[in-house]
Amino acid sequence: MADIDLHKTSCIDDCKIIELDKHHHANGNLSVVENGGLVPFDIKRVYYLYDVPGGEERGGHSHKHLRQFIVAISGSFDVVIEDGVNRRTVTLNRPYLGLLIVPGIWRIINNFSSGSVCLVLASDHYDEADYVRDYEEFKQLTSTKTKR
Repeated sequence: MADIDLHKTSCIDDCKIIELDKHHHANGNLSVVENGGLVPFDIKRVYYLYDVPGGEERGGHSHKHLRQFIVAISGSFDVVIEDGVNRRTVTLNRPYLGLLIVPGIWRIINNFSSGSVCLVLASDHYDEADYVRDYEEFKQLTSTKTKR
């Protein structure tokens, strides 16, 4: 991967809600995610969070290169995104809506409803070297940004 520091250029406005196709049927609904479809990257890793105890949060990191698409498959939760200058909270509560998160964005997932399931589709395999887990380091990486 290129050695460009995306923490310097990424903005929360680069993160967006994507609505997946919904196929309504009398016996239940169906939404599909495929490589080459609405999600703007090839999916190389899929994981999901569930049974998160009340009041807990997940995430609390950013990525240097990884892109993610987060969907509330069941229930609801909030995704707090920050680019070093701007911060926004996005509530996900529909299984056909997902949040695209670009590299260089700090993210925290919290406010999980009972029984919620958070599905994450990722652009690459797990790589610990891609993570920025220390918030102070994240703030240093984004310190040259100005508010948009």
